[in-house]
Amino acid sequence: MTPHLTIHTADPSAAEIISHISITTFTQTFADTNSKEDMDKYLAEQMNVAKIQRELEDPYNTFFLAWDGDTLAGFAKVSSAQKPDAPHADNPLEIERLYVLKEYQNKKVGAALMNHCLAFAHRGHHTTVWLGVWEHNHKAIAFYTRWGYTPFGTHIFTLGTDEQTDILMKKQLEINEF
Repeated sequence: MTPHLTIHTADPSAAEIISHISITTFTQTFADTNSKEDMDKYLAEQMNVAKIQRELEDPYNTFFLAWDGDTLAGFAKVSSAQKPDAPHADNPLEIERLYVLKEYQNKKVGAALMNHCLAFAHRGHHTTVWLGVWEHNHKAIAFYTRWGYTPFGTHIFTLGTDEQTDILMKKQLEINEF
């Protein structure tokens, strides 16, 4: 585990650093398997500072920043907004993003962020946590499966102009889990 890891809830002043790590981690993970044009379009539209700023100001969203000393190693974004793809459950919570810099992968940063998200869900009395993961992101699917997430459907995720299939996965929370 990363020895000096701390996790903090982000405030709107973090938009620029979240935009930067979003672009970096998304590029590290997906640039080799997608066209440059689709990547550029998606990053420009979805991970710009103004959009992240709006997401930070939305009361349904919460961002958690994982710091290794002064270095932002990863982050997670959860959302309690009602969405049509959500599983049928009372008060579901979506993990919209859980991104870790490549150099921090396999150092338990993702696990620490997942624990933080699940504890947040428990405190908020969410009965189900859910997420979407690209069907070809086998490393992430394995990670979520180890955490007890199971598939419940699919939806289309548009990356630039490319329509891709995300597997929707959910985890039921136990009352005494945290």
